[in-house]
Amino acid sequence: MTAIDHAAWASYLLAAVDDRSAVTAITKQLDALSIDDAYAIQAALLELHLGRGDTVAGVKLGLTSAAKQEQMGVTEPVYGWVLGSSLIDGSGEVDLGELIHPRCEPEFVFVLGEDLAGPGVTGEDVLDATDCVTGGIEVIDSRYEAFSFTLPDVIADNTSAARVAIGSGAIGPRDADLTTLGCVFEVAGEVVATATGAALLGDPASCVAMLANHLGKHGQRLWAGWTILAGAPTDAKPLGAGTRARARYSHFDSVSIVGKG
Repeated sequence: MTAIDHAAWASYLLAAVDDRSAVTAITKQLDALSIDDAYAIQAALLELHLGRGDTVAGVKLGLTSAAKQEQMGVTEPVYGWVLGSSLIDGSGEVDLGELIHPRCEPEFVFVLGEDLAGPGVTGEDVLDATDCVTGGIEVIDSRYEAFSFTLPDVIADNTSAARVAIGSGAIGPRDADLTTLGCVFEVAGEVVATATGAALLGDPASCVAMLANHLGKHGQRLWAGWTILAGAPTDAKPLGAGTRARARYSHFDSVSIVGKG
């Protein structure tokens, strides 16, 4: 089997971001793409971003619901990197001209006060290391044609990371039962989904623990000050020009974004 050129595929995906143009999924061009190779492409893509002067603001989790894991045939979440350039300012405006086919989803967000390094990290360890928990909205934007891809494709594409708005009104990690925190997601003034923290594999803190342990296998850690997106408790919805999305939380301030064409 021919060795996969991780750097070349990373450049391929970065060009899609730069050109704002969808490209053919990698798995449609190779005989096989393993999960390890997909993460290696993701790592090469991160290095390209950092080489341009970007920064790592944190990490995001994907596939943190049992239904999505079963659908994709995996038993643990996937992860990608939150770049400093992806953070949406207080206006909540999302420039759709910079994206390909954006979709939005609510998030439960952890802000770390201490490092976390696996293996052996538990949900309680996560709570101990967390400075605060709040809500957010992530805008995902697969770089693949027709928003169609396999699991290795989406991992290589940094789990479709694009933009993220972080809310205010944070609480301490033990100020409420994170499994019962409520979220109501509205798009264009209509309620499109409701969920609680339990939608994230039973407990958002346990999802973050899985992330720390996964990174620990590769000699990496979660650093103090990082923002960790524990996962979306609902499905993503398209974000169009003039469309406002709002996530209302039971214990956090609401978070809103609006698409600007």
